[in-house]
Amino acid sequence: MSKIIIDADKKGIGLNLKEIYQYKDLFFILAYRDLKVRYAQTFLGLLWAVIQPLTTLIIFVLIFGKAVKVNTGAVPYSLFALTGMTAWSYFSFVMSQAGGSIIEAEGMVKKIYFPRLIIPLSKAVVGFVDFGVSFLFLIIFMLFYRFVLPIQIFLLPVFIFLTVLSGLAIGIWLSALTIRFRDFKHVVPFLVQIGLYATPIAYPASLIPEKYLWLYYLNPMAGVTEGFRWCILGTQAPHAYVYYSFVMVLILFVAGLFYFKKVEKVIADIV
Repeated sequence: MSKIIIDADKKGIGLNLKEIYQYKDLFFILAYRDLKVRYAQTFLGLLWAVIQPLTTLIIFVLIFGKAVKVNTGAVPYSLFALTGMTAWSYFSFVMSQAGGSIIEAEGMVKKIYFPRLIIPLSKAVVGFVDFGVSFLFLIIFMLFYRFVLPIQIFLLPVFIFLTVLSGLAIGIWLSALTIRFRDFKHVVPFLVQIGLYATPIAYPASLIPEKYLWLYYLNPMAGVTEGFRWCILGTQAPHAYVYYSFVMVLILFVAGLFYFKKVEKVIADIV
């Protein structure tokens, strides 16, 4: 059995990824627990993963598809919006669940030692269940419209990975900030609501005026969503500013990891 020494006075903020790997069993146990609890004692079970995005899709179709009549080219509007929502739903789930994960695990955090980062990271695994159901729903829509996959579909795993990274980047920041400032618990629903309309889900990013595009793509999910849709539907390739989103994802994720490790030393004392 390995001996663990916790030194609160230790200088430096190393990520110590090796330690996280050593606790991989706990990582999967936490993910499995959340999967069991998520739809426990619910009548509809996994159908909620379809009902929630379907309700939003109907609203988008009525407002943006019928009333505003957003131009989506050769792609049916419902399919256009659903593709963006598939990526957004996973991102918002990971962000919101990871954001409040440390507070929810207060009892475990106070009793035993383990890398606290495992808690928010495990939420990324849980979200893949809903993502899989939503993606299956998207495939059904594509079959209904007889939509042929474009050649760039092989790049889809890259954008799925960026979606995971985006959700964890914001989620890790929120989980660390919520420990010190409980007001951030109320920020998460606000971010989900605002982000839904600040991201090209119900509309293409091409509707944004050229002079504001660089600012628009500072939203990490703006470029990821556009790329996700481009891979699946073969829509117009993302603007060159899409790399702003990718850089923001990496900056937020790496900076979030280091800030979390800094706060980790005092989590058990202030949670």
